[in-house]
Amino acid sequence: MRVEILGCSGGIGGNGMRTTSLLVDHDILIDAGTGVGDLSLARLAAIDHVFITHAHLDHIACLPMMVDSVGELRTRPITMYATRETLEIIRAHIFNWSIWPDFSQIPTPENPFLRFAEIEIGQTVTSGAREITPLPATHTVPAVGYHLRNQASGASLAFSGDTCICDPLWEALNAIGDLRYLIIEAAFADCERELALLSKHLCPSLLLDELKKLRARPEVLITHAKPSQQEQIAREIAAGNSPHRPRMLAPGIVLEF
Repeated sequence: MRVEILGCSGGIGGNGMRTTSLLVDHDILIDAGTGVGDLSLARLAAIDHVFITHAHLDHIACLPMMVDSVGELRTRPITMYATRETLEIIRAHIFNWSIWPDFSQIPTPENPFLRFAEIEIGQTVTSGAREITPLPATHTVPAVGYHLRNQASGASLAFSGDTCICDPLWEALNAIGDLRYLIIEAAFADCERELALLSKHLCPSLLLDELKKLRARPEVLITHAKPSQQEQIAREIAAGNSPHRPRMLAPGIVLEF
């Protein structure tokens, strides 16, 4: 499997700042933040599946426009996977004919541009040799992370999505015997630890404490840093001297496993 980082910032502001989206091979998106907008029309049209962690705008911003842009170029619907709670939020507040057309009904309900598929934590979706399984997360809205596994190579990548302290996440990660990469968030610097807790995000001190729960030694990559705090977050993580040696993720990075 090949994972290309389209966006991994907690905001926008030039200099490659794009919000969360991961392109798996050529046809799967994990989240659909502003990084998706850099793809060509042909690459957008090749995307068959979109797995959403949660309904916050920085993780779904490009989904409505992507469906609108490529729906007529495709012969089958794009399938959006999310938990029931997240599907309900997105249908009620995005594809509602007021904010955006309901593309699950366009051009016809029988042959729409977009199809919704409900998933649950622990329920694996398989596409060829690829497995995608929702992981627990703790956030201000219903949220999940994702475990991506390549059956052919016997290797895995896990993505936390947006989360704060979440023991079930670490229990699930410790059950993955072939974990090669862990992408996990740290949204705020330690000076805003209370804001991180209030908004159910991680900061470096919280993240470093949480990493002590991880028994494996995958490559740990940090995502979702606020643009104005990214350098400070990187310094604080490095100063923690974690044995996991986490480093900052960057757009354009490709992870293969």
